[in-house]
Amino acid sequence: MNVTLPITSRAALYLRVSTTRQADVDLSIPDQRLQTAAYCERQGWSVVAEYVEPGASAMDDSRHEFQRMIERASDDDRPFDVIVVHSFSRFFRDAFGLEMYIRRLAKHGVRLVSITQELGDDPAQVMMRQVIALFDEYQSRENAKHVLRAMKENARQGFYNGSRLPLGFTLEEVEKRGHRIKKRIVVDPVEAELVRLMFDLYLKGDGTSGPMGIKEITKHLNAKGYRTRLGARYGVGTIHGILTNPVYVGEWSFNKRSSKTGQVKPQHEIIPISVPAILDRRTFDKVQKALRAKSPHNSPPRVISGPILLTGLAYCACCGSAMTLRTGTSKSRRIYRYYSCSTSGRVGKSACKGRTVPMEKLDHLVTRHVAERVLMPERLEALLQSVVDRRVKADAEVQVRIDELSRERTTAEDKLRRLYQLVADGIAEPDEMLKEQIAKLKADRDRAHSALERIENQGAAASRLDPDKLARFGQLMRSNITEGEVPFRKAYLRSLIDAVEVDQHVVRIHGSRTVLERAVFADRATQPGVRGFVRKWRAGEDSNSRPPDS
Repeated sequence: MNVTLPITSRAALYLRVSTTRQADVDLSIPDQRLQTAAYCERQGWSVVAEYVEPGASAMDDSRHEFQRMIERASDDDRPFDVIVVHSFSRFFRDAFGLEMYIRRLAKHGVRLVSITQELGDDPAQVMMRQVIALFDEYQSRENAKHVLRAMKENARQGFYNGSRLPLGFTLEEVEKRGHRIKKRIVVDPVEAELVRLMFDLYLKGDGTSGPMGIKEITKHLNAKGYRTRLGARYGVGTIHGILTNPVYVGEWSFNKRSSKTGQVKPQHEIIPISVPAILDRRTFDKVQKALRAKSPHNSPPRVISGPILLTGLAYCACCGSAMTLRTGTSKSRRIYRYYSCSTSGRVGKSACKGRTVPMEKLDHLVTRHVAERVLMPERLEALLQSVVDRRVKADAEVQVRIDELSRERTTAEDKLRRLYQLVADGIAEPDEMLKEQIAKLKADRDRAHSALERIENQGAAASRLDPDKLARFGQLMRSNITEGEVPFRKAYLRSLIDAVEVDQHVVRIHGSRTVLERAVFADRATQPGVRGFVRKWRAGEDSNSRPPDS
């Protein structure tokens, strides 16, 4: 609005553009400053303050400079009499918000003036201002709708829309359309190795221990000198976000959440984007399963450290429910303990006929079978050889990763040599900019070299079986699962098997060759990785059976 104010009026300028890109490359803010200052000069007002908002939407009041200006205008010392904007849309693009803040300013004797929409305070001009605000709001919402539609189509075509890239990925320019450069997400070979390292640490450990938890991974990476892209140390939340991000198996999406509310949008509005996978689906799913199993919501302490050996492992073959402890007392007052189907005990025989096995009998049966049929060196070698053979077949993929990392290292070294040669020939001076470039290239070279060493060592370790190591592992594990306190025996047993299925005449022990292999190569016989609670058993890669009465 334009009103007659005293010649000594003090003015504050409010200048705004909607995006940081506009603030960086556009001339809008300098133009707003020039025009509003000239207007104040013509009116005889002195400019006493300036508030610049370089990249903030006017659809709401979540703007730092805007709030700072409003708070200052509301102070008792009345620092200025008028706020000058280029147009009302610079101040607010929501009709209700505009009127609310105009009235709030008026209570403190401060007026809002638009230099391109000069309006007074009579009812007709107030109504006109409100109509203008409604059109501004409508235009803003229409623009947002069209921009989102264009970004959705851009995402459908597989192009990058500008969000923060996950670790392990970088951008590649693929084509130019007018003045716009279209980019796609591709794998960064060096960062991808760091992502694979995090997943390996969670599933296998670092070769000197069993699988690591998220906190231990965080401590390990920080101790080894790994840093985020911004140079900061890793935190637990960051590692958890990486371990649970489906982008690493090629699943990414655009328009998943509302930018204003953060709520997940309906499925039909989400645009899936194809990106190259860094991990195979099997590895990712194992990590998700392990994370769910170790969640405090799914892992009662009694399952992990309780006094019953097969709690959380034994299941009824008929209904899939857990086998739980049931006790009975004989006439001689002797107490008997059994594993019994929890569904049968809770609901009755109509739900499940149930299975009941003496606890000592089933404990002895399972531990003896694992010790004598699985942990003998010959059996271990037979079980693990197929896993090793399968890994050998993956050497071609590993070699591709090694070649990419070698190229990254060689490229960084070549650039360093050229820079050193320029300095040696006197063509370039070793100024601060050159020193920064050399430091960056050295860091790139060292990162590539470290990743290359890790993948080469990993490949060598995974392709051979050491007979002495197998014998030592088998002997220690046989002792660990058959002797000592129940919680410790339980931890070692759970590190080897997935489930014990109790049928009417057969007990089936389910385990994974891959889990067994990790235990051997990580020497888990001395430091077991305690497995989390799993509500339902499922068949593993290797099953062995034995009747309960044997």
